[in-house]
Amino acid sequence: MTWDTDRPKLPLPQLHAFVVLAEELHFGHAAARLGIAQPPLSQQIRRLEEKVGHALFDRGPGRVTLTPAGRALLPAARRALTGLADGLARARAVGSGRAGRLRIGFAASVALTLLPGVLRDFRQRFPDARLDIHEMTTAPQLDALRDRTIDVGLLREPPPPPDEPELDFRTVLSEPFVAVLPAAHPLAAQRAVRIAELADEPFVLLPRVVGPRLHDQITGLCEAAGFTPRIAQHAVEWQTVCALVEAGLGVSLAPASIRRIRLRGVTFRRIDPGTARTRVAVAWRRDDRNPLIGALLATLGQGAEAAGGAGRAAETASLPQPSLTDTPRGRMRGVP
Repeated sequence: MTWDTDRPKLPLPQLHAFVVLAEELHFGHAAARLGIAQPPLSQQIRRLEEKVGHALFDRGPGRVTLTPAGRALLPAARRALTGLADGLARARAVGSGRAGRLRIGFAASVALTLLPGVLRDFRQRFPDARLDIHEMTTAPQLDALRDRTIDVGLLREPPPPPDEPELDFRTVLSEPFVAVLPAAHPLAAQRAVRIAELADEPFVLLPRVVGPRLHDQITGLCEAAGFTPRIAQHAVEWQTVCALVEAGLGVSLAPASIRRIRLRGVTFRRIDPGTARTRVAVAWRRDDRNPLIGALLATLGQGAEAAGGAGRAAETASLPQPSLTDTPRGRMRGVP
């Protein structure tokens, strides 16, 4: 059947009247239930019977019964009305941001800080929403946002807005760097490591192509301390960076959240100077009208505020917990 040319032209009020009368089998009761008088109800049933080409009810003195044609139509009529009601409810839920699909890209390090709580809170607030989660580094996330294969990205050290005019960014997390050392390394005995003390060490770092701004920030810290880091090994994931450090292939500088990766042979130490911080931002397309994006942004804001208190309270510890930006809802401008 070609839907445009052969679709049945049955007004919904007629189907509704038919179903109610089939359930009541009494014109007076059915009319009262529909909130109309009996003559309009009779007219709707007659018009529907004309479209079907057969009587749907046998009308006898004091009784109304379904004909074989009426019994055949009733299940389909109920399905049509139920399907429409379900579709309307679904459309309203999606339109209001209570349901639908949201594709999220996230950097691996975000899974060690903000992501679990945010996803848990989001699922509790929007249980009918479908979340598709994709782990990827910063550069692939930006590509995926441009290609519309993800809707939202949680990425580290995003580019400044002028470089991505189609995207919006909002900082949600700011944390210090730590030195990643083999547990047996002489510097592991110190509470803090001066970056200059790493000058002669081989480094294990993420490739610049997967996170250029973070890579440049780390190498910039070394250059500010008077040396260019000698990169002995690249690794795409922080888990792998830590494993290679444990194996003795080098040292690294990493966001403080990486210390939550538990490996016996790895030690994390504060760096001196410790003023540099790395940021995580949420990114989305400016023209994307998916209402779930706004819902996620609100959840991220609440999660950032909750985590911020814990982060500030931990500043006195030997390794400070990640702290959140004071204004997580402010849009980033001119990010270096």
